Amino acid sequence: MSVEARERRQPWILLSPALGAVTLLLLVPLAFIVVYSFWLRSAVGADTPGFHLDNWQRALTDPFFRYILLNTLKIAAITTVICALLGYPAAYFIARSRGNKLILLLLLMLPFWISYIIRTMSWINILGSSGALNTALMSVGVISEPIRMLYNEGTVILGLVHFLLPFMVLNIYVSLEGIDTNLEDAATSLGATRWQAFLQVTLPLSLPGLAAGGLLCFVLGAGTYITPLILGGPRDAMFANLVFEAIITQLNWPMGSALSLLLLMVLGVLVAIYNRYLGMSQLTKGLG
Repeated sequence: MSVEARERRQPWILLSPALGAVTLLLLVPLAFIVVYSFWLRSAVGADTPGFHLDNWQRALTDPFFRYILLNTLKIAAITTVICALLGYPAAYFIARSRGNKLILLLLLMLPFWISYIIRTMSWINILGSSGALNTALMSVGVISEPIRMLYNEGTVILGLVHFLLPFMVLNIYVSLEGIDTNLEDAATSLGATRWQAFLQVTLPLSLPGLAAGGLLCFVLGAGTYITPLILGGPRDAMFANLVFEAIITQLNWPMGSALSLLLLMVLGVLVAIYNRYLGMSQLTKGLG
């Protein structure tokens, strides 16, 4: 074998373990889900192999599924906007801090050391009828009986913000950290106020990080089912809860496969649009 041929094959040899893992753990299961989505669930509870479009027709035309999908996108969008409003000041403070940024970043990463389910269930002890907030309000005489705060859309959004806010802060921080602070000083030396320098220099340059954080929060928020399952009520189900219900409760794998692929395609379109106009490099920076 020639040296040139060996050099051409070397990158593929190095990539082969990663490609094998992606194929076995992602592509093969996804192929099974695609095949399952065209099967049918019989009346006796058995899956009927074949190429049937019944599941897809129901997933695309049923008003209930369409309502849950639109509600899921709405909740994910509201969560993303709140994370952006809360996360940008925190990321700006960390990026412009003159102290030890490592400590601030460590504090930001602390929630990841605790199970997502435990963090979500902690809101029950805070907002429940006998939770910390109701107990405190009743002890000072603000209310005479507990307020019902749980199991609604607001608590679902609260739980999602609690879960996704660190992802937003990290992406914005990475973007702000790459901006030369001398640009702001130059703008102020030319007569701009600090606020004008921020709006016309810092904010536009940090928009890629904000967009990357927004995409990450939106996709993770739209694909979650734990938060609405724990903190939401019967009317606050999200699309992933329908997938969970179809596969785990009803054991209807074909319908659950079609629903999961529908959600994957909707979120995939959003990712493709983001990649077309902004690219995935900023997102990989934030995750790294």
